[in-house]
Formats: sequence, structure tokens, C-alpha cells
Amino acid sequence: MTTTETQAGTADALAGRILAGVTATLELAAVDLGAQLGWYRALADAPATAPELADRTGTAPRYAREWLEQQAVAGILTVDDVRAESDARRYTLPAEYRGVLVDELDPAHMAPFARVAMAFVRNLPRLREAYRTGDGLGWAEMGPDAREAQGDANRPYFLGAMATEDLPRVPGVDTVLRGGGRVADVGCGMGWSAIGMARAYPRARIDGFDVDAPSVEQARRNAEQAGVADRVRFTLVDAASADGEPGGYDLVTAFECVHDMADPVAVLAAMRGMARPDGTVLVVDEKVAEQFTAPGDEVERLMYGYSLTCCLPDGLSTRPSVATGTVMRPATLERYAREAGFTGVETLPIDNDFFRFYRLVR
Repeated sequence: MTTTETQAGTADALAGRILAGVTATLELAAVDLGAQLGWYRALADAPATAPELADRTGTAPRYAREWLEQQAVAGILTVDDVRAESDARRYTLPAEYRGVLVDELDPAHMAPFARVAMAFVRNLPRLREAYRTGDGLGWAEMGPDAREAQGDANRPYFLGAMATEDLPRVPGVDTVLRGGGRVADVGCGMGWSAIGMARAYPRARIDGFDVDAPSVEQARRNAEQAGVADRVRFTLVDAASADGEPGGYDLVTAFECVHDMADPVAVLAAMRGMARPDGTVLVVDEKVAEQFTAPGDEVERLMYGYSLTCCLPDGLSTRPSVATGTVMRPATLERYAREAGFTGVETLPIDNDFFRFYRLVR
């Protein structure tokens, strides 16, 4: 095979990959529509024709029919008789897909990720301008869909395995929290990490801190609904100046947020000051590769996608900024930690596909 033929074959493969990406993006949009309009939930209750689905959900029958057909063509829904008249075909959501598309606390729940992707993509015109000028785009400017979807995407893990399986494996944490320890959760977002810890440890008290007002307001509502508001308090404040009790916390955490911060060193220094002398400072962030390599694996590709459309613009929305981006490698965090007064960073042997657990050593 000649060099020209090899290049043509490689170009064809890339063209095919981009076309597949277009199809996948449009299918994600359909998933988001199905989740937001309540179509998946209605189908989980019972199979439906297009007119029945529209009637159950208060939507337009013609749109419902097109969506049902698309979902069947995509292999998500099944249809009883492809030869039947359009409005007589009955569609079913397979039971094994309920967790992925309907059950909000299922570890496999993926509908919020579709909403996240669509929210980020909608910001592309504003991102193009930010890329030209060097300005940022913060969570407040990205709109409620981005904020809410990100919170919903993390909720199953924070309310489930994080609090009940992974956190107890952090040395010294389980016993302290069972005994009524105090936790400062920095960059708490919608509060699910704090609420998960409170549910797992009924005697623990958690203070959450975040700079985004709508997130803090929703976190308070979430705590009330979860029945833990008597032990979980949320405060709107810059984490670098969080009004927590100096040296008063047994555990100080930062879940998936350090890479977003304009001044992570100041925040880590504040976290260091918030922890008791024998307390634990824990950072949980993306499990990216330890060094840059190209091409990268699926996780690396996903994280760079997040960085381009969300985390780097968010980090640059406050100035001055170190502009970390989503892909914060272990060496970068260790540099930040040492500049903040820690002596080092220990990567904990906690197995997770997307998150890496770091204990910051004082």
C-alpha cells in the first residue's frame, strides 16, 4: 500500500469517526428530550403508542411519534409491530434500561450526562468569543441546565458508593465520623457530597461552602428534603476565605472542584487551616493520566471535552487565574499542595473509574 493510499484510508477513518460523533451527539439530544419531557418515565410505567405517550405527558403527538421512532431505530426502545400504522405501534422501554434512563439514584443513571453535554454545547457561540478574547464563562453564565445536570450526574455516586464504600477506606475517617466528627466540604455545589456523608454517618456534622449562590440555595433545599438539614449547613462564600472554625474539622474535603478554582493554592491553604492537627484533608478529582500522552484513552478524551466546554472557561471567569482545566494531573495537584504548605500528596488505593482520591500530607 502506498503512502497516499494509507493517508486516504486514515482520512476515511477520521471522517467516519466524525460522522459517528455527529450521530451520537444528535442521539444524546434525543435522550435529553426524552428525560426532560418525562417520556422515559412514562414508558417505564407502561408501554405506549405515540398518542398515548403524548396524552400521559402533555406533549404533542406528532413530536412524540417521531421521537419514539428515532428511539426504536437507535435500539433504545422496542416496538411491538413495525408494520402497524404509525400511531398504532406500541413502544416499550426495556426493564434493563430503567436505571440508565429513569432511576435517578441508580449508579448507572446517565440521563444527566446527556443534559450536561447539551448544556455545554449550547454555550458554543459564547465560548467562541471567550476563546478569542481569553475571557471566561462561569457556572452562573452557563445557565441552570449546566448546574443542575452536573449536580444530578454526581448525585448517585455521592449518595451511594462515595459515602458508603470509598470514603470509609480513607485512613482514620470512618471511626471519627461514626463518633460524631465534623466535616468541611469545600466547593460543595448542590450539596450531594455533604448530604451523602451525613446520611452515611448519622452523628457527623457537615459544613458545606460554595461560591455559587443558586447551588447553595438548592443544596439547602436538598438537605431539607433528605432530612439532614439539622446536621448539614451550607454557606455562600469563597472557599479561600470560608468562615469555618479554624482547626475545627476532622475531615476537610474538596470533591471534583479544585481543578475549577482560579486560585487553588489559596483554597488548599484555607483547607489546611480548617483541619484539626490530626485531621484529614482529602481532595477527590478526575482520574486523568499521570502524564500527557497522545492519543489518550476514553477517560482522557472525556475530560478534555469537559475542559474545553466547561472547566477551563469557568476557571478563567475569575482573574487572576492559574487556568488549570479539568485535566489536573497528580503532579499539578502536588505542586499546588506544597505551595499551600503541605509536605506532600498521597494517592490512596481506592479503585474508581473516574475519580482519584488524594490525601494531602501536612
